[in-house]
Amino acid sequence: MGKASNQDDQDYRARSAALRLLARREHSRLELSLKLRQRKIESDVIERVLDDYEAEGWLNDERFADVYARQRMDLGYGPLRILAELQQRGIHSTPQCLRDITDSEWTERAALLREKRFGLGDISEDWDEKARQGRFLARRGFASDQVESALERRL
Repeated sequence: MGKASNQDDQDYRARSAALRLLARREHSRLELSLKLRQRKIESDVIERVLDDYEAEGWLNDERFADVYARQRMDLGYGPLRILAELQQRGIHSTPQCLRDITDSEWTERAALLREKRFGLGDISEDWDEKARQGRFLARRGFASDQVESALERRL
């Protein structure tokens, strides 16, 4: 009797914790699995609950990737960083919203970010400043050609 009750308790804990987490924001399957493991829930229970939630449509990695990528784009991050962060969260495909943006649009986003942060002054002769701004854009996840084009923009 004790073992069956423990199994039911684990199942209930896993379902309620997962639902509370999903009510706050979208999660990837990997993120949700890790958070439930931190709560000392057994792996087979976690997998069963996550399978059920995927079948119900409450857990969807594609939807998570799309929402996450759009949020990061709005915060001024580039494609390389967004894809790397998605991979850390267990998403190994490129969301449609990232595929829809052309390289020139990413370059424009990098230029707008540079303008917002540093202005669009002429830095062609100031190598230290150019390197500083280039490192900032590269850390934000823009490709080297996008960074170079953004650094060439002037008022």
